[in-house]
Amino acid sequence: MNKSELIEKLSERSGIGIIPAEDVVSLIIDRMKSSLINGKRIEIRGFGSFVVKTYESYFGRNPKTGEKIEVGAKKLPTFKVGKELKERLNLSDDEK
Repeated sequence: MNKSELIEKLSERSGIGIIPAEDVVSLIIDRMKSSLINGKRIEIRGFGSFVVKTYESYFGRNPKTGEKIEVGAKKLPTFKVGKELKERLNLSDDEK
């Protein structure tokens, strides 16, 4: 599912128009981005959690030349699936 499909589904299920549904989805996504940028953890019970992991700088090698290069420190968002979703994903088709 992508953002436009989420907006469409929200519009259908809630009975609101596409424009208000787009505003709601954009607001939620923007708030999630803002929280991650500010170093906060996001937890959605039954679904999973998002957290920003910090990776230190290290020395790597240029694959073409073999030259040693420094790779800078970086932050990356990570997702950890929640227990309930993990269990539902692993149910057999008969149990779903």
